[in-house]
Amino acid sequence: MDQSSRSARALTAVRSLTVAGVLAGVVFAGSLWGQSADRPAKAAAPSQQQPVPVTVAPVTRQDVPLWLQGIGTVQAVSTVTIRSRVDGELQNAFFTEGQTIKAGDPLVQIDPRPFQATLDQATAKKAQDEAQLANAQRDLTRYEALAQRDFSSRQQADTQKAEVAQLQAQIKGDQALIDNAQVQLGYTLIRSPIGGRAGFGLVDPGNIVHATDANGILVVTQTDPITVVFTLPEDRLHDIVEAMARGTVAVSINSRDNQRHLKDGVLKVIDNQVDPATGTIRMKALFPNADNALWPGEFVAAEVLLHTDHGALTVPSAAVQRGASGLYVYVVAAPDERVELRTVKAARLGPQIAVITDGLKEGERVVVSGQLKVQPGARVDARPADQPLLVGQSVAQGGPAR
Repeated sequence: MDQSSRSARALTAVRSLTVAGVLAGVVFAGSLWGQSADRPAKAAAPSQQQPVPVTVAPVTRQDVPLWLQGIGTVQAVSTVTIRSRVDGELQNAFFTEGQTIKAGDPLVQIDPRPFQATLDQATAKKAQDEAQLANAQRDLTRYEALAQRDFSSRQQADTQKAEVAQLQAQIKGDQALIDNAQVQLGYTLIRSPIGGRAGFGLVDPGNIVHATDANGILVVTQTDPITVVFTLPEDRLHDIVEAMARGTVAVSINSRDNQRHLKDGVLKVIDNQVDPATGTIRMKALFPNADNALWPGEFVAAEVLLHTDHGALTVPSAAVQRGASGLYVYVVAAPDERVELRTVKAARLGPQIAVITDGLKEGERVVVSGQLKVQPGARVDARPADQPLLVGQSVAQGGPAR
């Protein structure tokens, strides 16, 4: 009886120790879990207070031109197709393909011999008729003297007078033939009517050319000065007309990809009608081109200077954001380097520069990159826009990122 009682008490003690051990383990595990859950929160607190890396730029005043952009084609001021005005053999070519030609320079020679023969024939015919006229005039003088003395009839004198008049008219006709022959002979030496650049020769010496040939012998283009014809939207027409009324309108020409500046010139002509199919209007600008920077037929980008905003308040366009209430920027205020959301008004938003009319002051700093990481009132680590952060650099510590 005593032995069984002792066994029961021993079993009860073992069970009590087991339950106590389990409870102690649960309490200890809960304590560890609480500590581990609390540590990240405490560790995260310092990181939330670190300044946000951003780049900033100052608000400045500067002269900002307003350029209207369009696509155009370079066109020669004059283009002349050299054609023969007479039929004959092309004997000589006095030009080299691609050379610069002055107005009046000889270009080609057509065989002049047939035309010289025609001129000589007309000259001889006139001399013959002049000799006949001189003889007829002497006869007329004699007939009139005889008629006055009644040694000859008056009718014979009148007939001789008519013959003299006929020969005089014939000589005038001879002179007209001579003049025409001289003109035809002059056509055999073709000179350039304009100064410019010679193109490819279309007919080689030795070929027979005709006045009716469609292709001609050569094309000469005047390339200095040169023009560019381009189009702009019709809604800018009145602005451009007003600008031309105020004075000279500058036009700048760049390569089609806008990678190279080519020439500066002036706007000369606005077309007399708008193209209703495209809603654009054509314009023509004139440029000096002694260096042949512009080439006829070349596609180029044209920019028209409409006006210049002098002393305009400007910020980089990247600083201007668009929200539900309009345009805004983040302004970095010293000395605590906290950002302020500022609503602004912009007269123009260009690819690089925005012209601000309200909301900013000269000298203030605006965030140009990193806006997505900041909130109003947040502290930032502001770096000038010309000193970008290096990839992998820690903003807070200045050392390698961990």
